Amino acid sequence: MTATSSSPSPATTGSSPGLARGKLGTFDIFFFVVAAAAPLAVMAGAAPLAFRLGGIGTPGAYVFSGVVYVLCAAGFTAFARYVRNAGAFYAFIGRGLGARAGGAAAMVALLSYALICAGFYGFLGFYAASTLNQLFGIHLHWSVYALAGLAVVGFLGFRQIDIGARVLAVLMSLEVVILLALAIAVLVTEGTAHFTVAPFLPGNVFNLASGGMFVLALGAFIGFEGTAIYAEEARDPARTVPRATYLAVGFLALFYGFIAWIAVDALGVDGLLKYSLSDAFQGLYFMLADSYLGKWASTVMGLLIVTSILAATIAFHNATSRYLFALGRDGLLPARLGVTHPRFRSPALASIVTTVVSLVLIVITVLLHGDPYLQLLLWTNGIGIIGVVALQALCMVSVVRFFSRDRRGHGVFRVIVAPLLGLVGLVVGLVLMLMNLDLLTGRTDWVNWALMAPLVVAAVFGAVWAGRRRAASIAASASE
Repeated sequence: MTATSSSPSPATTGSSPGLARGKLGTFDIFFFVVAAAAPLAVMAGAAPLAFRLGGIGTPGAYVFSGVVYVLCAAGFTAFARYVRNAGAFYAFIGRGLGARAGGAAAMVALLSYALICAGFYGFLGFYAASTLNQLFGIHLHWSVYALAGLAVVGFLGFRQIDIGARVLAVLMSLEVVILLALAIAVLVTEGTAHFTVAPFLPGNVFNLASGGMFVLALGAFIGFEGTAIYAEEARDPARTVPRATYLAVGFLALFYGFIAWIAVDALGVDGLLKYSLSDAFQGLYFMLADSYLGKWASTVMGLLIVTSILAATIAFHNATSRYLFALGRDGLLPARLGVTHPRFRSPALASIVTTVVSLVLIVITVLLHGDPYLQLLLWTNGIGIIGVVALQALCMVSVVRFFSRDRRGHGVFRVIVAPLLGLVGLVVGLVLMLMNLDLLTGRTDWVNWALMAPLVVAAVFGAVWAGRRRAASIAASASE
């Protein structure tokens, strides 16, 4: 079966040459996806809270969440052969469930990615200001670091895509290396003294207290669908996209599970549980780095978390700009957004718009004296993560519907059974997230549900707008 593409012909985009084709290989796309996940920030920042909420089953929760996403990836990568579009979610959902569903998905995806991207500048500014003040006594407002990061990300987003891929490869490699160095030091020092498989036993992974833990574990894989976003710029996308998807999800599942298990191996089950309930629980991995590698390691880890956040911001900026580009090219947004730079073949205007949106949210936060972490990060990412997981679930429905009519030579497990199992996992995860919104937003009041309103508005607007465009297109065709 020859793969089809939902990319428009050159005629539909005027003189724009389109995105740069053949620029990205398997590992380039792999780095974009893994960088978006920010593995060091997840382990040093979120894993200690997961231990506190769910106990020693945290390593197993990361592995199980990875299994859910591997099941999703089976159908997702099969579908990617027939839909190659930088607006992955909306193109997939539109192809399987119709124009209105695709329009709703388009606006929810754009809103979600744009908010996650903007929120990461708050995270970057907050963490950079705190770290550099603590380590070097540098006292600068968080917005200085956020704006510096905005300049770097905006520059890379405007340029050729492979430049950003190389930067991400370096940054991500550094954060993985420091965690692996810690793991090796723990294994060499402790030997088998605390060896246990308890973190992976079902009774410890699935219990009444595991809801919050799974919110954090599933959230650690946000961005896996990014492989399809870069299909138009990939070399041999029919092979590159599936390879990058499986490689990224598999790596993250094993890496998260292993590094979380290392904390158990270092302190023992009882020691870890005791530490996770202490006031110092958030410093778990810094304490381990100090103990097993020396003070230099915790210093380096603090600096690398800053670059980890920067790498994730680059990845989400690229994803957001490509959604804007795809929606402009396909007529859901102004056509100028769907034009690429004549030299760099990047979605230049879409990248600039993404930068401006982030800048506006940073400025608003500063003018209102908002908190970069509790408000700019948590509020925007709370909305964004819910939106992305909902779209992932809807995408699985689209995959099953698309292949239920014709499996196109694929096995029933890959395109029907696996997506359905993945769908169940995503729906359960989405319910857990809605039940534990305070973990995503930092609020326990009506603000939580008010923050969800933009997703509903975006979905309704997208569905109505797509429906009107479709009706206008049919009317125009009938009059010819």
